[in-house]
Amino acid sequence: MLYRRRGWVEELAIIDRVMRAVSTISDPNELVRVYWDGVHELLPIEDYLALSRRGVEPPDYIVTRSSRFKEHFNPWTEREKLPRLRGGLLGEIAYADAPLVIDDIPARLAADDPGRFYLEGFQSLIALPNYDEGKGLNVGISLFGSGVQFDRSVVPLMHWQAGLFGRGTQNQVLRNQLAAALAELDRELQVVGAIQRSLLPPELPNIPGFQFAAHYQTSARAGGDYYDFFPLGDDEWGLFIADVSGHGTPAAVLMAITHAIAHTRPGTPKPPSELLAHLNRHLTQLYTSSGAFVTAFYGTLSPARRQLSYAVAGHNPPRLLRGERVLAVDGVAGLPLGISAGERYDEATLTLETGDVLLLYTDGITEAMSPPDAVGRRALFGVERLDEVLRLCARCPASEHLERIRGAVASFAGGAAASDDQTLVTVRCTG
Repeated sequence: MLYRRRGWVEELAIIDRVMRAVSTISDPNELVRVYWDGVHELLPIEDYLALSRRGVEPPDYIVTRSSRFKEHFNPWTEREKLPRLRGGLLGEIAYADAPLVIDDIPARLAADDPGRFYLEGFQSLIALPNYDEGKGLNVGISLFGSGVQFDRSVVPLMHWQAGLFGRGTQNQVLRNQLAAALAELDRELQVVGAIQRSLLPPELPNIPGFQFAAHYQTSARAGGDYYDFFPLGDDEWGLFIADVSGHGTPAAVLMAITHAIAHTRPGTPKPPSELLAHLNRHLTQLYTSSGAFVTAFYGTLSPARRQLSYAVAGHNPPRLLRGERVLAVDGVAGLPLGISAGERYDEATLTLETGDVLLLYTDGITEAMSPPDAVGRRALFGVERLDEVLRLCARCPASEHLERIRGAVASFAGGAAASDDQTLVTVRCTG
């Protein structure tokens, strides 16, 4: 009798050692080798064969493993080097879609059988399929010489074990494929993110009497926030901030489209109402039929008059720090870009005073969330906390306002990664 039961303690030790080793392996080929080395300690089978019909047209099949191979190839990475056969007894086994026990191999092996090399000299075999969606795409075969007996009562357990391991091996293959696909996707997203950041202003405006600072952080490799500065002539500047609905690559693409439309508009990008109407018209006609939209704030700054003329498309109102007070710059409002093609945008004017700080931001700042409390509730950072940070830094330079806000948001979120893109632009009137 070939199968000799060991004591349960010894069997358990072998299985535990093999399972522990298997859990550390990511290469499917190595996984199979380590697993079957362990199985052979429990079932001392010296001769074996493995067939696969995965990825080939019937009646073809591939011999993936054999104890008679002189050179062993990896079935996943060197499949083209493996023998490809058609028909014969092995063909019957490969397409049986059922476990088989065959006791008369010599009687069933024709002289011209394509699998004779692998079967000649053996009397019996146990063929156990590994099912995938109900089909035995892979088959493991144990081979026995003449006069060798085996306990057939262990065949059901062998089929169970081999089937489960086959599924585990296939899952490892899929896991590796998924990891490779995700790595490639991440590389592509990094490129998208780099392209997106190249669309942002390479430097801040240098305007006597004003300080500028900006911070830009996406929640993924790429995102939908956007800020820009437009030199308008006559020493005027356009200040633009926008937030595309959604996150990730789709938002980044629409952000790039918004940038292109803004920069290819004929003439000077002013007044603010006309630029927003231009963006809205083109976005609505061609790019936002899927339900996406863009919130935006655009203002034109006249440093000589210290005046900011602005229009708003659904964007959260900027904050104005004046002395000890923080005010909302909310003189006008309008629908986000990309919703209604005929939307008109009104304008308002803000006169800045020496010491004023104007903060433009996206809702990733105010909608940053705290860690859950004891009952799972989470809070938003909110406008009130943002205003408090501004008040505490009333006399700080523009860049320090950004650092204070970023630190407060990060602390409030408990150090968690941002769940939404976060953009800040500060303008300080120094007089």
